[in-house]
Amino acid sequence: MSLATEPVTFLIWPDGAPGALGDEEHDRPSIDAYIPDRAIATGTGVVVCPGGGYGHLALGHEGQEIGEWFNSFGVAAFIVRYRLAPRYRYPSALEDACQAVRIVRSRSTEWAIDPGRIGVMGFSAGGHLASCVGTTSDETVAFAGPLSGVSARPDFLILCYPVITLAGPFAHGGSRANLLGEEPDPALVDALSTQTRVSADTPPTFLFHTSADTGVPSENSILFYEALRRAGVSAEMHIYAHGPHGVGLARAHDSLRGWPDLLKDWMEGQRL
Repeated sequence: MSLATEPVTFLIWPDGAPGALGDEEHDRPSIDAYIPDRAIATGTGVVVCPGGGYGHLALGHEGQEIGEWFNSFGVAAFIVRYRLAPRYRYPSALEDACQAVRIVRSRSTEWAIDPGRIGVMGFSAGGHLASCVGTTSDETVAFAGPLSGVSARPDFLILCYPVITLAGPFAHGGSRANLLGEEPDPALVDALSTQTRVSADTPPTFLFHTSADTGVPSENSILFYEALRRAGVSAEMHIYAHGPHGVGLARAHDSLRGWPDLLKDWMEGQRL
């Protein structure tokens, strides 16, 4: 699959990230911007949060491949290299992802993007991060800076085999420990179980999971979907019977490889 241009990488916080512990690469979160040819650009942009349990980033099948796939039908994609454990805990990754949305919205004219058609996509723990962005008010992650007046609220969410709950039998313990430490405050665990944060202001959401996922049980997606339904938010969910965790576009899995087409159809139905 060819790209109109090679991705461009730039820092999320050029003057230093809030709470940065140094100035090495892992202290400087960044974005890989995949911008489609303007001849086919749809005006939609997606901020992408790869998975990795908040301890590493799956930048290949949940990053580069996703950016290239979106570009193939005119959607701009922005792969976020957010800060990770053990050096960083909550809320560093959320600050990085929210700032990424602000950057894309503030530069939307430059990239031929409609500022009202910017979504956030996340895989696994990146799905938890994306769901946090979609259920967080701008005031919660407010900061003093040149983009402080730009909204970080996404216009839609795409959650792929996401971590949602941090409590109970369906929680992903590794993601919770990396995000909050080994003995987190139970109140914070509950507050960051994002099914509890859904409201009528949560954006329309697409969810994809498999029943056979033993890494992050599909109940995570179900919890979020049910919360969206109770809040009256438009939602679409696809749970496949077979398939492991962490499949990305699932090109190597015959039973799953159709899910990106379902996402594309959903986006078209949402006029994205």
